[in-house]
Amino acid sequence: MAVAVVATVAEGVGGWLSHSLALLSDAGHMLADAAAIGLSLFALRIAGRPADAKRTYGYYRLEILAALVNGAVLFAIAAGIAMEGYRRLMHPVPVHVQTMVTLASLGIVLNAVGMWITHSSAQGSMNLRATFLHLAGDLLNSIGVLVSALLIAWTGQLAADPIVSFLIAATIVWSAIRLCRDAVDVLLEGAPRHIPVAEVSSAIENVPGVAAVHDLHVWTITSGLIALSCHIVVTCEGPDCRSHDEILTEAKAVLRDRFAIEHTTIQFESDRYQHEEVIH
Repeated sequence: MAVAVVATVAEGVGGWLSHSLALLSDAGHMLADAAAIGLSLFALRIAGRPADAKRTYGYYRLEILAALVNGAVLFAIAAGIAMEGYRRLMHPVPVHVQTMVTLASLGIVLNAVGMWITHSSAQGSMNLRATFLHLAGDLLNSIGVLVSALLIAWTGQLAADPIVSFLIAATIVWSAIRLCRDAVDVLLEGAPRHIPVAEVSSAIENVPGVAAVHDLHVWTITSGLIALSCHIVVTCEGPDCRSHDEILTEAKAVLRDRFAIEHTTIQFESDRYQHEEVIH
């Protein structure tokens, strides 16, 4: 977070002094990143609270809500940058190239450091992954600012500054779409993209003693915590009849080892129970 704050202040002041919209746009994106990191840390801290009688799943979903808020803020920032970019394109404003080059280079270094710090932990948390993506976008934006400064220095075309701002706005929108899409999928309790539900059903049905699987649901509680519930129809014929405990132990092992699903709720049914349920 300290990296994002330092970069935001430096590029914000530099953008104001140099009159560069591209630099101010990058600073605005970094400001959103700093706020996102702070919100993420707060959400992760609250999410660690234990479950209670009112919130039986605990506070895990706060992390997802924070990610959704981050995405909405990014959309707003992108819209502001695009509108100001259009105004600058119609009415060009002189910029201070040397300041742009210096601050863009600083932004590249700081964002690269931030990405290196967050990379190892970005895989297990939607919020931390969002932070990593923000920093990656900021790195590209800083490179874009540097390129626009060099183009202005070489060609004198002031339009390069707002054009790069449009590109920065586009990268922000791309990040926001991905972040909001993932958050909404979790809130709608959709099956995780990397979990093939049909294969999960087949894997359970292949457990000896299982005749069928129905009412199968797979969803994400929060980043890295996948839940499953289903009804298993069991058969018991001959001397090799397996107990429910044996079937449950093997089914849970299959779900854990093949699909990394730890939180499971499995209800057993007999052939007769299922038949009577259909009739009534």
